[in-house]
Amino acid sequence: MSLAAARDSSKLRPMFRTSNPVLNDSSFHRAIPAIGEGTMTLTGTALKTLFLTALLVMSASYTWNSISTSAPPAWLSPALKFGWIIPLGIAAVIAFFPRLAGLLSPVYAVTKGAIVGIISYMFEAQFEGIVLTSVLLTAGVLSALLTAYVTGIIKPSQNFRLGIFAATGGVCIYYLLAWVLGMWGIELPGIHGNGWFSIGFSAFVVILAALNLVLDFDFIENGCASGAPKHMEWYGAFGLLVTLVWLYIEILRLLAKLRSRD
Repeated sequence: MSLAAARDSSKLRPMFRTSNPVLNDSSFHRAIPAIGEGTMTLTGTALKTLFLTALLVMSASYTWNSISTSAPPAWLSPALKFGWIIPLGIAAVIAFFPRLAGLLSPVYAVTKGAIVGIISYMFEAQFEGIVLTSVLLTAGVLSALLTAYVTGIIKPSQNFRLGIFAATGGVCIYYLLAWVLGMWGIELPGIHGNGWFSIGFSAFVVILAALNLVLDFDFIENGCASGAPKHMEWYGAFGLLVTLVWLYIEILRLLAKLRSRD
C-alpha cells in the first residue's frame, strides 16, 4: 500500500492509534517522503532504537560518574530544577516536525540520559542495587512483550488501544494536577509515600507503560506496512525510547516504595 493510499483510507486510521504522546495517530499519515527517499523498515527502526538507547545509557553513566566520583558538581542543582525542560522542548519539536527526528533524537537521548543518570543515582543512594534491578526488569519486560507481539500472542484490538489511550491520558492529567497542587504544598494520594494504595498506583502505571510498548510495536509495524518514508524510522525509534524511559522510571519508583517498607 502506498503512503497516499494509507492517508486516504479511513479504515486504516484506527490502526495508528497509540497513547504515546510522540507516536500519535497522525504522525505517519502526514509524513511526506523526499524525492528518492526509501521506505521505513522494522530493521532500520530497531537499529536506530538501539543507537538512541546506547546514547542515553552513555550519557546517564557519564552523569552518574560525575556525581559519584567527586564533590557534587556545580551544575547538579540547576539540572535537577530545570534540566527536564531541554529534552521536553526537543520532544515537542520532534512531535510537530517528524522529519527533524534524525537530527534531534540523538540530542534528546543525550539530554534525557543526563536527567536519567541523576535520578538513578539518587535512587541508588537510598536503595543499593535498585538501579540494576530496574534496568534488568525494563529489559525483561521489553523482551517479553516484543516476543509476545512478534509471535502473535498479543495483538491489540481497537478496544484495547482505546482503553490504553484513555488510561494513559488519565495518568498524565493526574501527574500534571499533582505537580500543580504540589507547588501549594498539596499532595495527591498515590504519587508519594509507601502505603499500599501508593504501591498499587505505581504498579498500575508500570503495567500501563508496558502496554504502551505493545501499542508502539503495532504502530511502527503499521507504519512500515503503509510505506512510510525512511526518516520515520528515527521518529519511531524516538517514540519507543520515550516509552522505555517512562517504564524504567516507573519501575524505579515502584521498587523504591516497596524497599522503603522493609
